[in-house]
Amino acid sequence: MNKVQFENSEKKIAIIDYGMGNLKNVRNAFIFLGYDAKITGNYKDIENATHLILPGVGGFKDAMSTLKRKGLAEPVKDAISAGNNFLGICLGMQLLFETSEEFGYSEGLGILKGKVIKFDESVVPLMPHIGWNNMEILKQINEFNGIKNNVFFYFLHSYYCVPEENITVAFCDYYGKFSACVKKDNIFACQFHPEKSHTAGLALLKNFIGN
Repeated sequence: MNKVQFENSEKKIAIIDYGMGNLKNVRNAFIFLGYDAKITGNYKDIENATHLILPGVGGFKDAMSTLKRKGLAEPVKDAISAGNNFLGICLGMQLLFETSEEFGYSEGLGILKGKVIKFDESVVPLMPHIGWNNMEILKQINEFNGIKNNVFFYFLHSYYCVPEENITVAFCDYYGKFSACVKKDNIFACQFHPEKSHTAGLALLKNFIGN
């Protein structure tokens, strides 16, 4: 395996550490692909990264509070505005939106227009949505290069994103279709966990770094 040091790499990959998310699993996936990725909560690392990853496991409200308390919300928004390639994973996707109803109303980063809502328990008998589910690709983008339509990815969530812009590039069907991936300019985000999705997930991460 050709491991590339963060300091010397043309691709400076920063995994944002705000105390929530499978940080080591995400980093290990990149190392397996031959890239080093720095787990960091330093705004300078975020500013200088060519590729930013915001992972996430847990509650929306707590995550936003932590991002703000650690002074990371504004650096993340600034880096995205500056054109840094950005990947949001699971909760990291949801935080990009304006609001969430998880544990009461909360405001997100507001980078993407839309909201995060809970699956309708009168329709969805099993919550959370956990395990493998196929993804229907709506638009062929660089991140999907070499990935077949309806391939399976690993999901774990009870809430999902409802974009108010035409940015959904893939759906998943779990007792009804929801936005599985969004793409807008330098932002790509997915509701599933690519770091837990074996070959397809690794291909997606490699394609993201290739941008």
